[in-house]
Order: sequence, then C-alpha cells, then structure tokens
Amino acid sequence: MFFWKRKKETEILSPLSGRKIPLEQVPDQVFSQKMMGDGFAVEPDAGLVYAPADGEVINLFPTKHAIGLKTAAGVEMLIHVGIDTVELNGEGFVAHVSEGDKVKSGQMLLEFDMDYIKEKGKPLTTPVIFPQLADWTIRDQAQEKVEAGKTVAAILEPKK
Repeated sequence: MFFWKRKKETEILSPLSGRKIPLEQVPDQVFSQKMMGDGFAVEPDAGLVYAPADGEVINLFPTKHAIGLKTAAGVEMLIHVGIDTVELNGEGFVAHVSEGDKVKSGQMLLEFDMDYIKEKGKPLTTPVIFPQLADWTIRDQAQEKVEAGKTVAAILEPKK
C-alpha cells in the first residue's frame, strides 16, 4: 500500500473586508504588472487590517502603510494599504504590532483612516503580495466579497 505524501498547503485569509480584485486592476504598475510578486488586492470596506495567517511580523514600515509577514510554513507576504500612501508619512495609520511580533490568524495588525486617505487623494486599493513565488504556487480563491480573518483569499503550496 502506498501513501502519497501530500504537499503542505497554506491558507491565506483576507486581511481586510471588502471587494477582492485581481492584482492586474490595481492602479499602480509596480503592483498590477507584478513587479514585486503575485497576489491579489482588496478594495476595503473598513480601515482594519488583520493577520491572514499565523506567523511573524518581519517588516513594519516606519510610515505604517505596509507590513511584511512570514507564516510558520515560510510564506512571505506584503500587505500594502492603499496606493502612494507612503507619502502620508504615517498620518492616518496606527500599528498594533511591531517587527518581530508573533501573530495569530485574525489578530489586528493595523488601523487606517479611510476618510483621511481619500481626502489626500490616495486610492484605498490594498495589494497583498507574495514576493517569493519561485518557491510557491498560488491558487487564487475566486470569490469577490471577502471578510477579514474569515474568507480564504488564496492557497499557497510549496513547489518542491
């Protein structure tokens, strides 16, 4: 009797509630042309970002507009709140975690003021990027409406 070794999949929950869109529709070529990696984006309904999986905060930008995470399985991801929001110098953002923190799926990471960001003329579109897809295969889950910390937005599987 043979037992096939099943590859370990990593489910990535949506870090925000809202409308999920393909990365190609993000209004910034760096993301839409996948220069930083593949993934998906969310048009948020609320200014709250939650951990999409258990892992560690490996990068929290000083401007708090973006956060890098690494799951226990080794999947790295970047959650980039809005487009050109680095120009806001942290105004309108509150971090609830620090670099090096261990996080649990569904734990709040960031808050952002949607009205302030819109007032400053910045799109709220939030890309979720997987920069190391040479090591992983991404299976996008097709649903459009996503709920933070609850809806599986993507499944990653090691290529090895």
